Amino acid sequence: MTPLEQVQQQCALLALTTAASVFPTLSTQATRENWSLEQFTSAWLGHEVEGRRQRRIARLSQEAHLPEGKTLATLDQSRLPLRLRRTVATLCTGAFVERADNVLLFGLPGRGKTHVAAAIGHELVQQGHPVLFTPTYALVGRLLRANRDLELERELRRLDRFRVVILDDIGYVQQSRQEMEVLFTFLAERYERHSVIITSNLIFSAWDRIFQDPLTTAAAIDRVVHHSVILEFGAEVTSLRAEVAQKRQQASASIPTSNPAPADRP
Repeated sequence: MTPLEQVQQQCALLALTTAASVFPTLSTQATRENWSLEQFTSAWLGHEVEGRRQRRIARLSQEAHLPEGKTLATLDQSRLPLRLRRTVATLCTGAFVERADNVLLFGLPGRGKTHVAAAIGHELVQQGHPVLFTPTYALVGRLLRANRDLELERELRRLDRFRVVILDDIGYVQQSRQEMEVLFTFLAERYERHSVIITSNLIFSAWDRIFQDPLTTAAAIDRVVHHSVILEFGAEVTSLRAEVAQKRQQASASIPTSNPAPADRP
């Protein structure tokens, strides 16, 4: 066995996948450029560290279930007021995750709340944070099934590995008592431990539609709002879906209609 084969075998035993693959090329370059042992070692291990980072991000991206097209690059920030643009930029740094703060996005449908929440999620994944994006009704259904099977505590532990859970459209749950209870349990479990990002068309005064009981509603709001950043998509943020529909209508109106050829006279 050659020294190169020995190194590659040892890398395989140590699960140094990237280090094994780059060793032949990197060692040749080090010899040609007369690198010191320290330079070579630093560059070699640096490749392994970067390879592991990229594999982790790929795994986190797959697990996050984030909408692929809703990223920061595709977000039309010119539609957002300056205050929102600045807040989004700050949130994308991920500092709020370390503090276990929550992010609440309120506004009418079509204002871009989901896109902003997903864009923040994509940025967090690139930083190595475990993120889960889910419609609220889907999460509630998941928790209801676990509760039915006496597995709610275990399911909450599974969700606990995500540093950030993005609950999209919290106002669209069916509002049964069982749904209210599992949703409240989930929010209470994450309180001051991990972050939630919530999008909602309902302002807080209307959250009694979700939790029904006034005391539960107050307790839920208290846990969500404490240590939170609130983004309000007000009247100054126009509806993107309305804009798209209007542009399509204008495009259709601008297409000239061809006049039918006159029929031949007998």
